[in-house]
Amino acid sequence: MNTYLLFKSLHLIAVISWMAGLLYLPRIFVYHSENNNEIITNVFKTMEKKLFYYIMTPAMILSWLFGLVLIHEIGFDELGSLWLQLKLIFVIILTSYHFYLGFLLKKFNLDQNLRSSKFYRYINEVPTLLLILIVFVVIFKPI
Repeated sequence: MNTYLLFKSLHLIAVISWMAGLLYLPRIFVYHSENNNEIITNVFKTMEKKLFYYIMTPAMILSWLFGLVLIHEIGFDELGSLWLQLKLIFVIILTSYHFYLGFLLKKFNLDQNLRSSKFYRYINEVPTLLLILIVFVVIFKPI
């Protein structure tokens, strides 16, 4: 069995799971910020917590783990390549965004959200833009 293709497949599965959460959590924040019903607010809090801690964070960890295994498989000298440097920069930004969503989650959990639904609609575009950049960098591998 080709271990590189195995880890690449596992990496892609983890990334897809992580991206799904990164795209969905801000959407929940949109509806949560527009809500005034206490019962529905508690439902949103439960959904947000489970999505962040049980799906997104493990998927992020696995994405990093399998990504690092792939770098090991292709050789650490590949870290000198522009495409891999760019990808790592974009993934670090995506990881920072992940933790920022965790910060916002805590604000919602404490009923201290100060942001509008419009704000959450805008930040919901961040992972999409980063995903596009990452895919193009990995596929076209600029020098």
